[in-house]
Amino acid sequence: MDIESIVVGGGPVASLIVLKTHDGPAALQLPIRIGSVEATAISMGVNPRQGSRPMTHDLLASTISALGGRCASVRIMAVQGTTFFAQLELVREGGEQVFVDARPSDALALAVREGLPIYAADDVLETAALPDFRGVEKDEEAHELEEFHNFVESLSPEDFNVIPGDKDPE
Repeated sequence: MDIESIVVGGGPVASLIVLKTHDGPAALQLPIRIGSVEATAISMGVNPRQGSRPMTHDLLASTISALGGRCASVRIMAVQGTTFFAQLELVREGGEQVFVDARPSDALALAVREGLPIYAADDVLETAALPDFRGVEKDEEAHELEEFHNFVESLSPEDFNVIPGDKDPE
């Protein structure tokens, strides 16, 4: 999955991150409500500023690396109501995989900093994902254009009360 958009809310307006599938016949969007601080942290990872001090997620990535591990992926594993659950996949120096429970917002903040792949379990997508309506609109436009093309191709001069070879009456 890829991060499609990040909406940083304030006050009573919730923040939202939208993930988008990039494989399969029909793209899906997975909206996840997160806190505004977490949304800002993800945004800062997407658009890093030169010379800025390391954030908590930068520290976490540096610590994992200093201990001989590396971050491998982020997995959105479950959803209960409006609460999502994620795991961070780490790989130790010897190749052993370790899965660490994480909030999706923290895992995604680390993913954007480290360039990690993001996955969502099929049951999460079945439960909480929405169709990418932009793709649906494009399909509808293509279908309408095809119908119009077929209509134009089926026209004949008789459809316009024009007899071939007759001069314009004007």
